[in-house]
Amino acid sequence: MITLKGILHHVTFKNPDNHYTVAKLKIPKISDPVTIVGHLAGIYEGESLEITGNWSSHARYGDQFNVETFTVILPATVSGIRKYLGSGIISGVGKSLADKIVDHFQETTLDVIENEPDRLKEISGIGAGKQKLIEYAWNTHHAVRRVMQFLQENGVSVHHAAIILKTYGSKALEILQDNPYTIAGDLPDIGFSIADMIALKSGVTKDDENRLKACLIHCLLAAEQDGHVYGLKNELFHSAAALAGVAKEKFEQALQALEHIGDIRVIEENNDTQVYLKRLYTAESGIASRIKAMLSFPKTACPLSQDEILDKVLTRLAVTLSEEQLDVVAKVMEEKIVVITGGPGTGKTTLIRALCEIFSLQNLRITLAAPTGRAARRLSQVTGKKASTLHKLLGFDHENQSFERHFGNPLELDVFIVDEASMVDTILMYRLLEALPISASIIIVGDTFQLPSVGPGNVLLDIIESNTVNVFSLTKIFRQAAQSPIIMYAHSIRNGEMPQFQKARSGELSEFYFIETGQPEKVVDTILELCSSRIPKAFPHINEVQVLTPMHRGAAGTINLNHQLQQVLNTSKGGIESRGITFKPNDKVMHLKNNYEKEVFNGDIGIVLDVIKSKNMLLVDYDGRVVEYDILELDELSLAYTISVHKSQGSEYSAVIIALTTAHFPLLQRNLLYTAMTRGKHLVIMVGSSKALEIALNNNKTALRLTGLKQKLMTP
Repeated sequence: MITLKGILHHVTFKNPDNHYTVAKLKIPKISDPVTIVGHLAGIYEGESLEITGNWSSHARYGDQFNVETFTVILPATVSGIRKYLGSGIISGVGKSLADKIVDHFQETTLDVIENEPDRLKEISGIGAGKQKLIEYAWNTHHAVRRVMQFLQENGVSVHHAAIILKTYGSKALEILQDNPYTIAGDLPDIGFSIADMIALKSGVTKDDENRLKACLIHCLLAAEQDGHVYGLKNELFHSAAALAGVAKEKFEQALQALEHIGDIRVIEENNDTQVYLKRLYTAESGIASRIKAMLSFPKTACPLSQDEILDKVLTRLAVTLSEEQLDVVAKVMEEKIVVITGGPGTGKTTLIRALCEIFSLQNLRITLAAPTGRAARRLSQVTGKKASTLHKLLGFDHENQSFERHFGNPLELDVFIVDEASMVDTILMYRLLEALPISASIIIVGDTFQLPSVGPGNVLLDIIESNTVNVFSLTKIFRQAAQSPIIMYAHSIRNGEMPQFQKARSGELSEFYFIETGQPEKVVDTILELCSSRIPKAFPHINEVQVLTPMHRGAAGTINLNHQLQQVLNTSKGGIESRGITFKPNDKVMHLKNNYEKEVFNGDIGIVLDVIKSKNMLLVDYDGRVVEYDILELDELSLAYTISVHKSQGSEYSAVIIALTTAHFPLLQRNLLYTAMTRGKHLVIMVGSSKALEIALNNNKTALRLTGLKQKLMTP
């Protein structure tokens, strides 16, 4: 680590959200200021800094110093204090007043302002009101400095300190000194480890009850991130004991304390003790009770016969329903809540369109929605009706983490249709059902063979397996779909059967190709050639090629494939760098997390329209809507020439290339392979080894998620 001392000469850029700063530091005996970068909260031009870190060389911006820790050095001499206060750095204290204060208190001036501000009234011209204004201005100016100093003294990096500061603001120091474990629940990724470091340094014992409670909450949050709605007590105690370094028995009292204050719910079920975070228990119980309540509400009979339904659909949509589809439509009309499932080519889309027409004939208000923006757009395209995301429909307020639509302000509709329901987690399904009027009918459409939701729970499967509502499974593959090798091979995978891949006849093109190659490097070379040459030449009508892969790391992971594909497919010059990625005009990019201010959501794919270097700004085109990103918002973007299979859920692409190697072994599962294959509309090319395909096909043991919804629905 290198240490530098100097005066903050100029702040070039500062992100108010995460305090990432680019600045110039004037170092004695060095003519030109040096560039420093890092999460530097609470610093101002003219202040003296001591920083530690390391030098790096940036291809565009030259040498710069990456700050790991920093300290604001307040002046100690009378002349230094006079200059510091007289600079106007403290609001309300000009040069004349600064001279008066320093003349009176001399070298103790700053200590008096910091610790004995009432003494300022000893100075002529400073009354109670003025003294309070100076005290407030000083505390406002130095609150961030105090927090950062405290965190760094306790070994917290400036990056993590900036996250804590963003979450708690000036109250961070009070919270951390009072009970540092408060942050463990609010910041699940880093909170416990940081809180534990601070607490143990302050003398907290390993078996302190606050520590053990925070450790249990941390383990439950980790289980939630793995998709579980609850944890089993014995396993929870085992994980917590390993993390805290204390005996399992020590956690019993902490568990009881958490239950007493209402942070968790402990349920005895089938000789197992289930431990829920309170909000997950509320959500899961709420789903079950709301479904039961809606099912108890009488359903108005459909006035149309099957023949009339068939005639109306044929007239309005120019399509003929199969016997299976017609039977489902007629039965759906009699139900309050139904689930419709089926693989590709079984007519789910036609069925949704037909249902919308029949409901319209009855003058019923229909609302369509899906979990993601991509899925909602696709639903709108195939039905010709407006569809929105669930969050937008429910009026989600990101700042307050609340929903505008709820039990007291329900949606105004008669029939609700939600597509891609396998992606809806426990919390979101609870919020949705809470916002639906009890008189409404619900049609839940999804494919349980796809990957489950990213969030906790397995809601669609639990509802189906509870036998609480009628489930209609479309099984017949339509003639046109049956001629598609994509659909036929996907159904083989779905059924656990090795597809009988057929080679295209000489001179003919196929919708599906399996290119056998064992080495990950060969997989990469083949994908580069397919994207840059072979597909554009053979399939000129293909307007979009999306590469999918199970993992991020490795030669055939998203990181390397994106880098390689960018070099081959985008020859644009210039760009802006972030996290080792250079974003250039014409790059295909994906937004990584929901940004409600920009109205761009996790998984949205766009094209870089322009790079404005003078403003360190990027413009991205999302289906005709241009969104601005400054350089410090680029952590919300990634290249999207290749994306993970999980990120592709809810989308369809003209052509899909799937990388499949034995190096992907940890994630090779049948439902992942099935999900990837069913993303392609006109062309699917699998590049990899037969061994990897066989591993994925035979691995149908999807990670068991601990959920209680099925049992709650089955309980009277």
